[in-house]
Amino acid sequence: MAQAELNAANEDLAQIRESVRALCAKFPGEYWRALDRERAYPTEFVAALTQAGFLAALIPEEYGGSGLSMTAAAAIMEEIQASGCNGAACHAQMYTMGTLLRHGSAAQKARWLPPIASGELRLQAFGVTEPTSGSDTLNLRTTAVREGDHYIINGQKIWTSRAEHSDLLLLLARTTPREAVTRRSDGLSVFLVDMRLAQGAGISINPIRTMMNHATTELFFDDLRVPAENLIGEEGQGFRYILSGMNAERILIAAECIGDAKWFIAKATGYAKERIVFGRPIGQNQGVQFPIARAYAQMRAAELMVGAAAARYEAGRECGAEANMAKLLAADASWAAADMCLQTHGGFGFAEEFDVERKFRETRLYQTAPISTNLILSYLAEHVLGLPRSY
Repeated sequence: MAQAELNAANEDLAQIRESVRALCAKFPGEYWRALDRERAYPTEFVAALTQAGFLAALIPEEYGGSGLSMTAAAAIMEEIQASGCNGAACHAQMYTMGTLLRHGSAAQKARWLPPIASGELRLQAFGVTEPTSGSDTLNLRTTAVREGDHYIINGQKIWTSRAEHSDLLLLLARTTPREAVTRRSDGLSVFLVDMRLAQGAGISINPIRTMMNHATTELFFDDLRVPAENLIGEEGQGFRYILSGMNAERILIAAECIGDAKWFIAKATGYAKERIVFGRPIGQNQGVQFPIARAYAQMRAAELMVGAAAARYEAGRECGAEANMAKLLAADASWAAADMCLQTHGGFGFAEEFDVERKFRETRLYQTAPISTNLILSYLAEHVLGLPRSY
């Protein structure tokens, strides 16, 4: 990229970041604290992001989206978190639609992408994980059996977040029995389920209360009829389609973690300057300074990895290792920064009004989801370092 193009791209990114910050300023801590108490969904915040076009960042302009790069999308999610907001309420729309965009037919893209881009429809739910299989996706038991021009779906999903607030669900189900396939990864298919038609007619949703306000649920499918035209790509190739979208998921959530880390570092730094104990600001003490400085250094290192992963993704290069490392390092950085920030605030860190305890709970999730850090380490050990497969 020529220097002039690089300068223009950096200027565009700066404008995007400024716009996201301005929008988030309308949703301060009081807004999120009120929602957290009631475990309520941030409808107004998601609507504002949609209206501003931020959730359509990766959808091409021909379908009504912004047609932005992965770097720009990552910047959007980072700034949301750095502003003290919670992008988990809507981040799935950024990466789930990639399966439709990359593997859907021309008719499917023309039908679904424009209303997703405009906000007329929400694609926020992603049905993959099951109670009996967890991260062992190839052992999922939800089935989809072809009957004429429909598939009949039966089974269960868990940790399907935002299902109550989504119009569409991206669903992975088994279309060929496992014992009838040659490769373990065959026989799984992806469907776009219109939940506006499905609720009460084959699908039921049960909310799951968790330690953070994450709007997650379990889903039950009982002879759910899905039109065959809603099958994305080829039958039996769904696992490959899902995997292709996971790199985007890892990069975007890593960017969120960077934003969280920046919020914690700024919060701790400000408090350490203002809090006076024994006649001096606590930030004058190296015992307080050093953890903040270490968290900053850790965040900056992870930030570089996120940028490298996004650049490889944009260039169309293999980026599985980079995307996984970005998520691992950024999640570690955000959790270290959260722990540091809580410790810096002492007892006040546990008080609701400081927002630290809320963000502390929210960022802890990314040590576990959407993929455990231990599974990332297993991936790196096997696929990058060539060590024997552990599972």
